[in-house]
Amino acid sequence: MSEAFNPLDGTRIAFQEVGQGTPLVLVHGSALSRAIWRGFGYVAALRDEYRLVLIDMRGHGLSGKPHDPADYAMPLVVADVLAVYDAAGIDAAHYFGYSFGARVGFSLADAHPERMLSLTSAGGTYRIGAGAVSSLFFEGYDEALRRGGMRGFIDGWEARSGASIDPATTRAFLANDPEALRAYFRQLQVEQGVDEARLAGILTPTLLLAGTDDRPRYLDSERAARLMPDARFEPLPGRGHANTLFPAAPVIELLRGFLSELPR
Repeated sequence: MSEAFNPLDGTRIAFQEVGQGTPLVLVHGSALSRAIWRGFGYVAALRDEYRLVLIDMRGHGLSGKPHDPADYAMPLVVADVLAVYDAAGIDAAHYFGYSFGARVGFSLADAHPERMLSLTSAGGTYRIGAGAVSSLFFEGYDEALRRGGMRGFIDGWEARSGASIDPATTRAFLANDPEALRAYFRQLQVEQGVDEARLAGILTPTLLLAGTDDRPRYLDSERAARLMPDARFEPLPGRGHANTLFPAAPVIELLRGFLSELPR
């Protein structure tokens, strides 16, 4: 495990490198960690083709976990990713983000296109709407975190979904600091994302993936593909938001096909 330090506020960001070749940065979603890429099979499938860079975002995994919502503002999060690039000696990389990781990717492509070889958004969007956290998880998630910690959060999510959360996701969730996650969610709700008018200026080659049952992300991805000059949208039939990434094989096939078409 390696670490980088955000030059703006000193937050420590943990990351791991696996494999050799062109860099491919993998960024997880809310309340998860870099462990999901191993748990769902992405590392095993891609390590022989790319230099994988797996990041624990601030507030998650082994990275620093501040408790002030302002510490999760998008400019700081983007600076975290750039700090990892610099610590790893990477000028530019392919970027694959899921959910929150995808929103970070949009912001990175908007602000620092010179560091992007490509962007893949899985179950992501360039914006966030009011009540997005409740719709993704469940009403009362903040109180569940306050009173029951991460176990209470998982119990509430399972009760809302009517199904057990998969083991890889459960392990990632249980490793979180509930107070840091509360702060992260509070800031997430007020972020503006990338203004739609700016999408036409993002020239980064982009692959947009979203499940047909993940309607908000599906519709936003479809719209972004129309507005961005070098983007295409691939729906994931029958998938919702939570299972965007697994089973992994169809997603990896789409990713490989997209990256294979780009200049080396």
